[in-house]
Amino acid sequence: MSEIIDIIARQIFDSRGFPTIEVDVITSLGTIGRAAVPSGASTGKHEAVELRDNDSSFYLGKGVLTACSNVEEEIGEILIGAEVKDQRYIDQLMIYADGTENKMRFGANAILGVSLACARAAAIEADLPLYRYIGGANTFLMPVPMMNVINGGMHADNKLDFQEFMIMPLGASSFTHAMQMGTEIFQHLKSLLKSKNLSTNVGDEGGFAPNLRSNDEAIELLLEAVVKAGYRAGKDIFLAIDAAVSDMYNEKDQLYHFEKSGLKSKSSHEMVEFWSDWATQYPIFSIEDGLAEDDWTGWQLLTSKLSDKIQLVGDDLFVTNSKRIRQGIDMKVANSVLIKVNQIGTLSETIDAVQLAQRNKYTTVMSHRSGETEDHIIADLAVGLSTGQIKTGSLSRSDRMSKYNQLLRIEEELGEQAEYYGKILLEK
Repeated sequence: MSEIIDIIARQIFDSRGFPTIEVDVITSLGTIGRAAVPSGASTGKHEAVELRDNDSSFYLGKGVLTACSNVEEEIGEILIGAEVKDQRYIDQLMIYADGTENKMRFGANAILGVSLACARAAAIEADLPLYRYIGGANTFLMPVPMMNVINGGMHADNKLDFQEFMIMPLGASSFTHAMQMGTEIFQHLKSLLKSKNLSTNVGDEGGFAPNLRSNDEAIELLLEAVVKAGYRAGKDIFLAIDAAVSDMYNEKDQLYHFEKSGLKSKSSHEMVEFWSDWATQYPIFSIEDGLAEDDWTGWQLLTSKLSDKIQLVGDDLFVTNSKRIRQGIDMKVANSVLIKVNQIGTLSETIDAVQLAQRNKYTTVMSHRSGETEDHIIADLAVGLSTGQIKTGSLSRSDRMSKYNQLLRIEEELGEQAEYYGKILLEK
């Protein structure tokens, strides 16, 4: 048995150059478990609270020194002496001491940093890779990457209403093969943009952010890049959209406003018809947040219309929260759950959310945030929890590539045991 003897928190920087928190958990055996916490730009209003200092004279109010202090003083006082392997007990102690529904007292970023650092320390002491420590002996499933190669919405200054236009190499034979397919398409897309005198600058998540005229043009460009790379759309490569339309929804008039592209505003019913048309017209496998986070009636209509044809992912809708996932299951809403550890704030609650979704035959997608770090822990979580899919950005920027590279290492370690989830998804 090994006890926690010290917890240290520090302010580091995320991929957007803003402060975030990193935590070291030190045990009686001298083990150090370390974890860094990401931060989102497009956040759901039901997410756990990310605590910031809100001092405008210090990092534009985005400092996390208060969260760091909460870790070292209040959380440290609670956890010193606890066994580092008792993950659920540790997480419950922090949740109970925080005492709020959304972790606003300590900050979900403070609590999560400690939770993940404890898991890292425990895995080291068990002499196991983190994915194996979390998943046990029956850990073999390699996720399909959702590669965000064109950025829009809040992630780019262009005319694309939707936040992410992604490719999914479902037809790959392995994760390594999926990476080959994705990187080749990414490079062909870059050349294609250059040939059209469009920008090849990349956004927060490493995807291109060209000033395109319409959402449809982004789709057409992707399909052209797939062909130029020598692959078949709808066979080797499928498309995925993170629409993030909560940012487009006006609660007063209950309409979705296409302010960037200039399309006519749409009701929930019209949005469902819009997505139905796109699903018929293009080889789309997945649509994330196709309706707003509290448009439950619209989500029911969308699900009844399209759930037998494509994957409908709830992000802002579910925010990795088992209560909201249970509500979605009961209301027959969506068929997939996006998993973001910092939306809920502890590893235990993340595991609960994944397992609840999987028990009810919802697919799961492990996800990064737009403000990331070099910490690749979500790669281990994707394999350890058998999510089967992962979103970690495009094929550029080391904060994104670190996750892909870790998955390559894991697949190598698993050897012949590794099974790529793409063909399983295609058969569903």
